[in-house]
Amino acid sequence: MDFIKIKGIRCYGYTGYVPEEKILGQWFEVNLSLGMDLHVSGISDSIEDTLDYCHVINTVKDQITSANFSLIEKLAEVIAQKVLSFPKVNEVRINLSKLSPPIDNFEGRVTINITRKKEDNI
Repeated sequence: MDFIKIKGIRCYGYTGYVPEEKILGQWFEVNLSLGMDLHVSGISDSIEDTLDYCHVINTVKDQITSANFSLIEKLAEVIAQKVLSFPKVNEVRINLSKLSPPIDNFEGRVTINITRKKEDNI
């Protein structure tokens, strides 16, 4: 399987377990690997034969900015299902990070990784 990788989708959103996260929000970052067949577009050089990744980026941004879930696991799952709804995408690997989680004396990030395949949804 071939992959298109999209790195560094950053948005401000309101997903989080702590009440302040739902009110004040925080920054998230998403990196994607989109599994699909790139053979035809590699030969044709036509956008119609591949995925317009601008649409994928906008879909991810829309989910982050409009969601109000308690868990980033839920946010990642919703993003995965939306991305898999694109006809040419067969698999999606999502790396979703809270860039500044509200944890005392912690200046790192929290990241989850999930992989979902279209055939898993059948």
